[in-house]
Amino acid sequence: MVLWATASTVSSDGRPLPCELSLPNVETYSKEGDVVFGIVSSVREETIYPSIKSMFTEPPSPRRCERIYSEFYQCVLAMIFAISEINSRPDLLPNTTLGFQVYDSCFSELGAIQGTLQLLSGGKDTVPNYSRPSRPKLVGFIGAGPSVEALPMARILGLSRFPQISYVAALPILSDKIQFPSFLRTVTSATFQVDGLIQILLLFGWTWIGILVSNNDHGLQGSQMLRKEAAKNDICIEFFETLPTQSSRASLDHAIDTVKRSTARVVVCYTYAIDIAPFLKEISLRWIPEKIWIGITSWVPSNFFSWRGMWHILNGTLGLAVHRGDIPGLKEFLYNIHPLRDTEDIFMKTFWEQAFSCKWMNAFNGTKSGEKEDQQVLCSGTEHLESLDASLLEVNDFRFSFSAYQAIYAMAQALHDLLHCKDQEGPLTIGTCADPKDFQPWQILHYVKNARTQSSAGSGLYFDASGDFRSFLDLLYWHITSNETRSFVTLGTYDVSAPNHLRLVINKNVSIWGGKWSQPPPSVCSESCDPGYRKSAITGRPKCCFSCVSCPDGSITNQTDSLDCIKCPIDHWSSTEKDRCIAKQIDFLSYEDSLGFILALISIFLFFNAAGILGTFISYRHTPVVRANNLHLSYTLLFALMMCFLCSLIFIGQPRRGTCMVRQVIFGISFTLAVSCVMAKTVMVVIAFRATKPNSKLRRWIGSRLSYINVLVCTFIEVTIGVIWLGTSPGFPELTNSTDNWKITAQCNEGSILMFCCMLVFMGILACVSFGIAFLARNLPDSFNEAKFITFSMLVFVSVWISFIPAYLSTKGKYLVAVEIFAILSSGAGLMYCIFAPKIYIIFLKPEINTKEFLVKKASTSMRTG
Repeated sequence: MVLWATASTVSSDGRPLPCELSLPNVETYSKEGDVVFGIVSSVREETIYPSIKSMFTEPPSPRRCERIYSEFYQCVLAMIFAISEINSRPDLLPNTTLGFQVYDSCFSELGAIQGTLQLLSGGKDTVPNYSRPSRPKLVGFIGAGPSVEALPMARILGLSRFPQISYVAALPILSDKIQFPSFLRTVTSATFQVDGLIQILLLFGWTWIGILVSNNDHGLQGSQMLRKEAAKNDICIEFFETLPTQSSRASLDHAIDTVKRSTARVVVCYTYAIDIAPFLKEISLRWIPEKIWIGITSWVPSNFFSWRGMWHILNGTLGLAVHRGDIPGLKEFLYNIHPLRDTEDIFMKTFWEQAFSCKWMNAFNGTKSGEKEDQQVLCSGTEHLESLDASLLEVNDFRFSFSAYQAIYAMAQALHDLLHCKDQEGPLTIGTCADPKDFQPWQILHYVKNARTQSSAGSGLYFDASGDFRSFLDLLYWHITSNETRSFVTLGTYDVSAPNHLRLVINKNVSIWGGKWSQPPPSVCSESCDPGYRKSAITGRPKCCFSCVSCPDGSITNQTDSLDCIKCPIDHWSSTEKDRCIAKQIDFLSYEDSLGFILALISIFLFFNAAGILGTFISYRHTPVVRANNLHLSYTLLFALMMCFLCSLIFIGQPRRGTCMVRQVIFGISFTLAVSCVMAKTVMVVIAFRATKPNSKLRRWIGSRLSYINVLVCTFIEVTIGVIWLGTSPGFPELTNSTDNWKITAQCNEGSILMFCCMLVFMGILACVSFGIAFLARNLPDSFNEAKFITFSMLVFVSVWISFIPAYLSTKGKYLVAVEIFAILSSGAGLMYCIFAPKIYIIFLKPEINTKEFLVKKASTSMRTG
């Protein structure tokens, strides 16, 4: 910005003059009063921009502001209405008349600076740090409009602490009271707008967006906050385009091509209306995929989009807007304005011409107002404002107009408090009050900061420590009705004073997805991953772009867009769709299983076989074949075998804690008792033969005492091992994975493997000893020598258990139990049949040899042969 300064040393009366700042003059609209409000507002658009020539040797060309924007003109009218309303109120500023001076900044920072300096100087010339005394007292400033104009204005006014209230500027940096100590506003800071935009995107699940911003402080700072918050909420940005403040064909084409190529359905426009309007107008003339535009308070809603040609593009737009307010009487006031009656209003004729597409006849030279004569219709003055579309004059939906209205009331309330301050109760030093005839800017600023207003509309206002007004924002939906008119549907509200998660409140009774879209259209880089799939990042792409990978077997996801798969519990497995865990089938050797049923039948069959042999032996207990080799050992052996056959039934069925604890112990004790009986029988055969020799010392061991001691000692050792096992680390049931994923094996964990091995080793030692003794005694002469049969039975027994070890180690699941049951049954059957089958054969089929005479005769023959 170039400021042209001319210096003069003294005036005509010899008084030194300050340096004057030579800026192009602008038209002003003013009304006298006891005190004056300075209003700097953008109403018209600057069509011929200042140009600097000859390397800064000539002043800039005059500014021309032509096209009027009814939305901001309506804000000016709302402020004038508020001033006239206050002047007529007896309770607010009685005996004080408010005046105003309106300067049009024409959407230009230079214009805002010019208006500010002219207001401070008190005349048409801009003289920094100089105020003409012969003028009404300047209370404060209202404006400017956009943040880019309010920013330099706030820097200038902050130097002298002149209060400034903006009704449009939402730039967050303006809340910094160190840089801008005298700035306040009646709109919500853009900081909350950004949070509101994020919540809108999250509400509809839009995570893939594009961003368009204005190339100024408002657009760049706001968009940076938007990008930061988007990243925090996992929202990805496909493109980021800056719209220049002075649109050119090249810049527009580039931005349009970017939007056209993008896959994002949603585009957030963090811009001013004056910047986005040319873009949307140009894009409406071309075909692009349908987009949802998300706007902010600076342009939603706005009369910048009165051209109906772009309405089909904006149909379906969502955005935040300044909360709607009611201003009683303003509607009638707006309908009563007229260029022939309000001649001092510098904007009204231009507004009338644009609204009714006519031209006024210039009263001075007989031509139409404007640069050239044309064929347009003359304005008659009988046109009716009631016939205007809401895009030209909105009388039922006051938003920025309401903010401007509140700004006037805040300034008026502050002045009222200052003028009615009571001595000794004032806020200044020692309770003093400001001089009502010569108060300073910083004094009125104090009252503005602490103002509590109550307008005729019934709305209250107060500023926080940052000079911000925390209010509501409306969530609007741009809708084109069936009769081709524009309407804004209030979808919900955003309360900046509420907790974060409660700020956005949606009106559930309002349905918006019924026209252009039947439901919220998606805007995502990648479609959501259904349950059963997880998201997998794609190298080189934003995190919103991903592929969906099916969960591995045994893992699931039960929500959409899951990052990781959840492993099912050990007793569950994933369904075919991988969206839920299904309980596995518990696999164990049951009686319903054919294998378990057969083994149980064999076990019962062998048990009854052993019981039958025992009954036979009891019945034929007086016969030689039964009495040979210790009758009671035979009974004990048969009883032990019966227990062995029955204990195999404990291994069948679902493992329980009790069965897991005792099954191996019972099996070990039963088999140890059986094997120790076999060993005792074999030892007795050897001792009986050796004792027949003369002077044999073994005679004293003949009898049942040695056999019983042998059986009791061996069994006691095995019982001891079992008790220690149960006391230290007993077996317990557990579930283990099966080779079949749909099943889980229920089995017994043996607890202490060492004790299990000790039990088997001790049984093995007994079996080997029995086998060795029986093998040595197999050829001893005796009528009913069992050594041969015991040798064969122990050979079967040892062979079975030696084969059991590798089979046991290589088998899993229920077949592990089946292998052990088979070993128990086969080894027990081997003992039973090999030892007792020959005796049963003699008892039932060869009774003639089961006599004492046959036994004596055979014994004599053996002696002679020997």
